[in-house]
Amino acid sequence: MTGIENKSFDSPDETRTPDKTTIAVVNLGGVSAARMQFESGWKWSECIKPVVATDSCQVRHVGTVQSGTLHVVHNDGSEADLGPGDVYVIEPGHDA
Repeated sequence: MTGIENKSFDSPDETRTPDKTTIAVVNLGGVSAARMQFESGWKWSECIKPVVATDSCQVRHVGTVQSGTLHVVHNDGSEADLGPGDVYVIEPGHDA
């Protein structure tokens, strides 16, 4: 492996397409990165919960919002509205 590794989300290693969702995953040097695109009306509890069968999302997310808005509610009661240019860390135990 060289000191730089790059891939494009336009040619992902994996594509997941649950309801109203497109997730492109690339694997780089032992880590994965994902581009998540949601259609209007997307909600984790309606589109993803039936697939994973947990009460809330149990994945930690670190990322940026490129376009659109997303309202996130955590099990601890905290809430955030994310929009273009926002950088976020969302801990496990949330709905959006």
